Amino acid sequence: MTIPILIIALLISWFIGALFHTLRGGSGWRLLLYLGLSTLGFVIGQGISIWLGWHLLILGALDVGVGAIGCLVFLALGDWLIRIDTKKESSV
Repeated sequence: MTIPILIIALLISWFIGALFHTLRGGSGWRLLLYLGLSTLGFVIGQGISIWLGWHLLILGALDVGVGAIGCLVFLALGDWLIRIDTKKESSV
């Protein structure tokens, strides 16, 4: 992949992560988490697209559709995991 394709992929994944943060809310650290998760999801989605030959929305050498689905899956999973309440009260 060329540098312009990588920049476009980062911009698309960061846009999806920022939009998810706007909808779900949270602090600056949560924004960084969402941006990282969306980037990781986009990369995994691209790998699955290349490996299995799935093509949804092609933009040059980039499969935006499967990458966006990967972003959304990772963001939803990450958001679910960070919102689990781990505080346990003593029953004594």
